[in-house]
Amino acid sequence: MLNMIQPVGEVPPPEVLGPVMAELAEIRRDLESQEAWVFGRRLHGPEESTVVRLRDEEVVATDGPWVESEEHVGGIVIVEVKDLDAALKVAARYVRVTGLPMEVRPFQG
Repeated sequence: MLNMIQPVGEVPPPEVLGPVMAELAEIRRDLESQEAWVFGRRLHGPEESTVVRLRDEEVVATDGPWVESEEHVGGIVIVEVKDLDAALKVAARYVRVTGLPMEVRPFQG
């Protein structure tokens, strides 16, 4: 799984974001043609999150992120590749296009 780490703040204007989105679509098409694409989706900002936790014996839901931060996971991409090196190569493509850091983390099992 690849987590795209984004800064908290305003979305870039269309003239900046448009070309980036076009390049990201090209990466997706490449991954689909290699049958490596599983799923990917942008996430709402951290202000849209709700945290559910257990306090004593009561389940409590609170608005907002579980931690204050200047960065958040802005989207995820799930790929099926043979090993970590292959996943790092995919992440590198996203990093080159967006300039944003990507966290690469395998699923267990």
